[in-house]
Amino acid sequence: MKERQIKRMLPTLLKEKSFAAVIGQLREFSTKYTVSALLSGIYQTDEVIKWHSIQALGLLMNDLAQQNMEDARLIMRRILWSLNEESGGIGWGMPEALGEVMACNKQLADEYGHLLVSYMREENYLELLELQRGLMWGIGRLAQTYPANLLNFNADGYMALYLESPDKVVLGLASRNFGILKIREAAHWIKQLYDISTPIRLFVDGEFVDTNVGELAREAVVKIEMS
Repeated sequence: MKERQIKRMLPTLLKEKSFAAVIGQLREFSTKYTVSALLSGIYQTDEVIKWHSIQALGLLMNDLAQQNMEDARLIMRRILWSLNEESGGIGWGMPEALGEVMACNKQLADEYGHLLVSYMREENYLELLELQRGLMWGIGRLAQTYPANLLNFNADGYMALYLESPDKVVLGLASRNFGILKIREAAHWIKQLYDISTPIRLFVDGEFVDTNVGELAREAVVKIEMS
C-alpha cells in the first residue's frame, strides 16, 4: 500500500479508541510510507487523531530507525524543516512529535536532542504560544525517558524563562518538566503557581488527563522534594 492510500485511511483508523488495534494495523503496512503519512495526522484539529498520530509516529520511527537509520534521519529533518520559517508552514504538533520520537529511540535522542532544546534559545525561539506549549510537552516527554539528553544541553537553564510566560498553560507544562527533571532550584518559583486554576488537558501514557496549572505545580514540587 502506497503513502497516498495510507494517508486516506488514516483519519478513520486513528479515531479507534484502542491504540493497540491502531498500531497493530499500521505495522502491517510499509513502515517508511506509514511514517510519512502519519505526519499529516499531526496537523489535525481532532485531538484523538493528532495524539494517536504522535504516539504511532514514535513507535514506527523506532521501527524505521532499526530497519534503516538514514531513512529515519530523513524524516527527522523533514519534521525539523516544518518548524523553519523558510518552510512556509507553522509546524503545528511538530515539537510534540520530536519529543515522542526521541523518547522512543535513544540514538535519535542522542543525535537530535540538542535541536529540541534549541527551540528554547534565541536563535530558534518559537514565538507562537501554541508551539511553545507543544515544545514544553515535547521536552517533558523526552525528560521522562532520557533526561540526560536534556540536561547535557542546559535545557533546565533555558526552560527557566518559561516560568515567566504570560501563558498559563506554558507555565504549567514548564513546572511539570522541572518536576520530571527534579531541578531543586525551580521549586521556589513553581510554588508560586499553586493557586492558578487554568485547566490543562494532557496526553500522558496514551491517555487524556484533565488537570490544571496549580495541580501540575504541586505534583512537580513533590517530585523535586522527594528526589
